[in-house]
Amino acid sequence: MCRALPMPSGRHWMTRILEAIEKGVLRLRLENDDGIPRIERAILRQINREMERLDGDNSVQGCLINGSERAFAGGAEISEVSALSAEEARAFSRLGQMVFRRIAGRRKPVIAAIRGYCIGGGLDLALACHARIAAPDAIFGHPGGALGILTGWGGTQRLRRLIGRGRALDLLATGRRMDAEEARECGLVRENVPSHELEAAALRLIGKIGAARSPR
Repeated sequence: MCRALPMPSGRHWMTRILEAIEKGVLRLRLENDDGIPRIERAILRQINREMERLDGDNSVQGCLINGSERAFAGGAEISEVSALSAEEARAFSRLGQMVFRRIAGRRKPVIAAIRGYCIGGGLDLALACHARIAAPDAIFGHPGGALGILTGWGGTQRLRRLIGRGRALDLLATGRRMDAEEARECGLVRENVPSHELEAAALRLIGKIGAARSPR
């Protein structure tokens, strides 16, 4: 049974990205002190800069994005979104759309390695990646539909293309959660691996895709 995503308290923990290039792979790790990274404007801007870096560095063959042990990423930071004006909210939506299109359009592979919650805007981020590999504790969902809110970052279209219209409508309209096994069966994730093998599996996939695209 899928667990309910714990709601944040009134305190706002800032999400940050730890970045490094190791063995030809750009690694981006989303972190937050409460264990649930959130998709804030600053995070979107940093991801955009990192995609520019991915394009411009010929020594880098791909990008691995992951989160904490507790969550790949949740949705937007509520305290940030609630303070936006109507125009700022539109700009936030356009920023997310642009950044996720940029991820999806990279020639080099961008792979999501997912543990724990992958919810709302976090799922949109994972959907923009070229492939997703999940640990057994991964949980996927878009709770906004149950609240009368739809994602504005392209998740509705990408989800439908991956898992089909009927199943995508079910997830979006009901807000229900999908576990890792169902996600693998329906094609949302490429494979499920034990948590301790997750990053290694993602790195192998980056290497395999990179090798296939290299000139012969």
